[in-house]
Amino acid sequence: MKKIILTIGITGFLALTAAFTTPTVSKLISKTGHINFYSHTTFEDISADNYKVVSTLDTATGEIVYSVPMQGFEFKKALMQRHYNSSKFLDTKKFPKSKFKGQITNLTDLNFESDGIYTAEVTGEMTLHGVTKSLSETATITIAGNKITIETNMQLTLADYNINFKTGKPSTNIAKTIDVTTKSVYTKEG
Repeated sequence: MKKIILTIGITGFLALTAAFTTPTVSKLISKTGHINFYSHTTFEDISADNYKVVSTLDTATGEIVYSVPMQGFEFKKALMQRHYNSSKFLDTKKFPKSKFKGQITNLTDLNFESDGIYTAEVTGEMTLHGVTKSLSETATITIAGNKITIETNMQLTLADYNINFKTGKPSTNIAKTIDVTTKSVYTKEG
């Protein structure tokens, strides 16, 4: 009889513990990420913003994925936006998305459960304009309460992705290497 009561008690305790314990969710999603790119030349500065970036972060494995709708970039001048989307530049009808899939390589240096600012080394593959290239960058990860913010600053060389301007106005008005900044905010459950 004592064994039955003890078994029922332990089973009840485990059931209550399971019912009131929030499982740790390691895969987080950001649907409102931001990317800005900036091109500086002596003739013209070009800047565009995209607030439709979707990304996932797996805090257990360090996998990070970004999906960027290329027509989501907004320019100050409508003509710049038209040129950017055209077949002579990024051809966003043919290549509607760019993607980055990578890994935080120094995951053991990060603690996603503790507030702080961390430096992460990220290595992966970036696909832009139909070309996939290896990419390694440093990211800043800020953890504050239930928010995880990942920010990067990098430079991309357009020719690496078969985006070339050898003649005409674009060859002088668009930088060969552009500055790219990203920011994604993830919310931890619980």
